[in-house]
Formats: sequence, C-alpha cells, structure tokens
Amino acid sequence: MTGLHPCHHAKTQPDKPAYIMAGTGETVSFAQLEARSNQIAHALREAGCEPGDTFAIFAENSPRYFEIAWAGQRSGLYYVCISSRLTAPEVEYILRDSGAKLLIASASLGTHAAPAAEAAGVRECWSIDGEIAGFQRVEELRTDYPETPIRDEMAGTDMLYSSGTTGRPKGIRPPLEPGQPIDGDNVLMQIAGAMCGASAESVYLSPAPLYHAAPLRWCMSMTRFGATLVVMEKFDPEGYLAALEKYRATISQLVPTMFVRMLKLPEEVRAKYDVSSLQCAIHAAAPCPVPVKQQMIEWWGPVLEEYYAGSEGNGMTWINSPDWLAHPGSVGRAIFGEIHICGEDGQELPVGEEGQVFFGGTPPPNYHNDAEKTKGARHPEHEDWSSLGDVGRLDEDGFLYLTDRKAFMIISGGVNIYPQETENVLITHPKVADCAVIGVPDPDFGEAVKAVVQPMEGHAPSAELAEELMAHCQTHLSKLKCPKSIDFDPELPRHPTGKLYKRLIRDRYWGNNDSRIV
Repeated sequence: MTGLHPCHHAKTQPDKPAYIMAGTGETVSFAQLEARSNQIAHALREAGCEPGDTFAIFAENSPRYFEIAWAGQRSGLYYVCISSRLTAPEVEYILRDSGAKLLIASASLGTHAAPAAEAAGVRECWSIDGEIAGFQRVEELRTDYPETPIRDEMAGTDMLYSSGTTGRPKGIRPPLEPGQPIDGDNVLMQIAGAMCGASAESVYLSPAPLYHAAPLRWCMSMTRFGATLVVMEKFDPEGYLAALEKYRATISQLVPTMFVRMLKLPEEVRAKYDVSSLQCAIHAAAPCPVPVKQQMIEWWGPVLEEYYAGSEGNGMTWINSPDWLAHPGSVGRAIFGEIHICGEDGQELPVGEEGQVFFGGTPPPNYHNDAEKTKGARHPEHEDWSSLGDVGRLDEDGFLYLTDRKAFMIISGGVNIYPQETENVLITHPKVADCAVIGVPDPDFGEAVKAVVQPMEGHAPSAELAEELMAHCQTHLSKLKCPKSIDFDPELPRHPTGKLYKRLIRDRYWGNNDSRIV
C-alpha cells in the first residue's frame, strides 16, 4: 500500500478539502496542506532541525496542527505532541526529557509555553493562532520559504508521551530509519483499509484532541488515503451529532465517555439527527461498559468497531459489532502480534484464567530515558513479549476480555478486586455522569472499595443518593465488589481522550497530595 501520502493527492485532487474545522468551517485543501507543510519543513531545517532531531507541538485543535505535523513527517523528525491541559512545569519536563530543539505553541497557551521553554532551555520558539511574546508566528514565518519539498525529504514520526494516569509520563520513541520514503506503508493504514474500508471517498469525523495517539494517527492515516477530515475543536455531544449529519461522515473514532454523554442526551435531541451515513465508528482508549455499547449498537446499528492497543505499538486486537454481540465485553482477537496471558510467576495460564496480558512476536516498547520501565514491560523469559500493564483473559475462541489495569487492582482482605467492573455498573445509573472506584485504607482489610461519583446535572450530592447508588451496585454485583462508601466530586480528573487520572483520586485518600496530572 505504497504511494499514499498527501503530496500525491495535492497533484491529483488539489482543491479537495484535506480537512475542515467543524466549529469555524475553515477548510484546508490538499494543495494548501502540501504547500504549507513544505514551507514549514524548510523553516525547520533553517532552525537547525536535522533528521532524527525532535521538536514539540503544544497546541489545541487548530487548522495549523496538521500543517506542522506533516512538515515533521516529511523532514525525518520526531514531533512530540504535548497535551494542551498541562502546566508549565509539566511541559518543561517533556521538553527536557524529549530533547526538543524547538517548540511550537498555540497563542492561547502562551502563559505556560513561554516559561516552560525558557526553563527547559529551548531557544527556538514559534506560535500559531496569535502572538506569544518572543515567539515567531508560523503563519508569517512560513511565507519566507518555498512551497516545494526540501532536498532531503525522509519519513519522520511522532514521539508521544503516556497520559500519566499511573505516574510520570514516558516518551515512546520508535526507531527512525534514515532515508525512508515519506509515502511508505504502515500497520495502521493496512488496518484502516482492511477493517474500516478507508478510501479517498471517506469522510472522517475526529472529535478528540489531536495531541493524543489515536486521533493524531487515525487522522494522518485517513489523509494518506485522500479522505476528508472533519475536526472538532472540542467534543460536545450534540455538536458531534450535528457534524455527523452535516458532513455525512462515514468513519469516526471515539472513546466510551463520548458514548455515555450522547446516550444521556434527551431522547428528542438524539432522535433529530441523521446518523445513517456512518459506516464505521471506531472506539478504544478506555473500557466500554457492556450496556453502553449495547445501547450504541441499538442506536447506530452494527457499525461499532473496537480495538485494544497502546501508543507503544506493541500489539493490537480488533472486534466488530457482530462478533462483540456474540462475545459481549470482549475487545477482540489479535490482529497484530499474538496474545499470552501470564500469571505472577510469568508462566502462561490456561484459557479462561485471568493474568497479565502480553503481546508476542512484535517490537517491544522503548521508553525514552527509562531503561527500568522498558525492562519492566518485557516478559522475564521471552524478549519479544511485552505488556501494557493490563489484566485479562482469553476465551476458547481467542477473544480477549480485559479486567482492569494491574496498577488499579484493590486487595481487600487478601481478595483481588478489579474496580472496572464496579465502574461499569455505576455509570449506567441515570444520575451518574462519571465515576471512579478505588481502594482506600482500611484498618481491618487493608483496603476498602470506595466510589467517587460525579452526579448528573440537576442531582445534588446527598446521603440518599449515595445509598441509592450503593443499592444499585448490590443488585448487579457481589457485595465484595460494591462500594462501602461513596464520595462526590463536581468533576473527575479525566483526560480529554477518555482516560481517568485515577492516581490523582487515589492519592487524596492515601496521604499523597503532591502528585500532578502529567
């Protein structure tokens, strides 16, 4: 599947929209994307960024994002995409850790970008979508450079950082082969074509932050095919449905919290939008409760496609709607790598038994500047087996079921309890907007199960609501798995990609108030 790249589409369909911003309607054609990414590639070289070097993007969803990312991709560079929600010290940490030689930041993030760059010693700084004192504006800077390719074009790639849900983020730095063509094939393109039917006729709706692995990589893969992207500046449940109808989107990638928010819209709001154009709704990043997915399939039809993978790229499973209905709760069978379920002693477990999930036969992850984490992700006896830290089991048909992250397991009275199961029950209650289940200190059992709940708008926290929610759990789960107590929070610390910063919630109860979202 070679020869797929926006540079080719700029020649064959120059005026076709490469992407459209859903909020403003700003449209960038393939010809414009090609010209601007070439100009920025020249500017990057002029700034001293040579093949194998690193630069960082600290930005909100913007029409400039892809112009910059494609400039890095065609310059043999690593482009580090930093969450727009981070503070200056957190941005500084990533700039230092990644070795970024240059920072490009949204003007709206200047109060964090400028001190972070200064503290990290990054002297070359550019801004987009406005001014930052001491930064050069990309929109003005690029006009000094030609719209033709740089002489030494070669493939670059993203260098992404883990979302820090269990600790400090770690950079994932895949190897770069010098001189690789910019239009070479990759695994995700093969999957997008085979599993989603991606083509130049596709319209891809992206509702998530572009700094995260899945939105960034899916969007860039779709652009390689020549599809048109529709990019939401920020997810809004009704806004998503309106964009889906307006642009007749055929493919989209979401996370389960987006499903929950759409399902909790009033029925008359959901009913007024035509979603029939959607042929493939991909979801991942976080566990999807079985009732939530069942309701989505009833609403949208059998178009939901789910996968399990990580930014590390060490393996992937996939499941379509018919297979999921036959194996509810599964995240599918392996389509990249093979799955091994291992016990605490590292030995492979029989079918049906729960253990740590390893992918084999694939390149293990390489965590930048963290040899210990790199080593810890690998199986002690099999060098090509590696794990993302999740626990699960396989059924007799080879379908994987995830239990939870190993780091979130609660040990109460010597019994292992995985909070995901309890969270899946709580989130289905009509008065619950979001929830987290954690273990808290208990003098008798070591840990006790506690739920922290964000109530739906219009429902005030109360002892009565807590009792109602505990009773709801007890009708669906054994008493051991049910919360012994419930606290309320106006908003849980959830990453825009759908991942919950459970570490921050847990730290409130274990006496560590110094941890940060990083």
